Amino acid sequence: MLHIAKLAVGVRDIDHIRALQADRMRTNPPLRHRTRNFPRRGDEVVNGGSLYWVISGSMLARQRILDIIEDKRDDQTPCTSFILDPNVVPLIGRPTRPFQGWRYLQPDAAPADMDASVMAVGEDALPQVMRRELRALCLI
Repeated sequence: MLHIAKLAVGVRDIDHIRALQADRMRTNPPLRHRTRNFPRRGDEVVNGGSLYWVISGSMLARQRILDIIEDKRDDQTPCTSFILDPNVVPLIGRPTRPFQGWRYLQPDAAPADMDASVMAVGEDALPQVMRRELRALCLI
């Protein structure tokens, strides 16, 4: 199994990516993320891998990759599409430097899913940006 890391350009937070994707699912199902290059290790990615979203400098969410297909953009240029599970899973954030395109992510390097049982009391009431900054400082 292998994962993919990708920057979510222009996305503010997890709720924003959920809203954008809900609109895309309504207008152009199935839910997909288009990219230029087909991963050479695609079989490993489809075998249980996820797309890990880097939002505002931190790896904050993931979605299962259900399939990887050859596709076409709206202007008919060829591309590759990651077919995604609509469920966006929040992660325990991890600061991530910017990069272009997508990168393979080994399972042992992937941040853990956010578990409500490990959240501090009242943490869910904090704004997401503040939670991310406090986690980066190892204060929560």
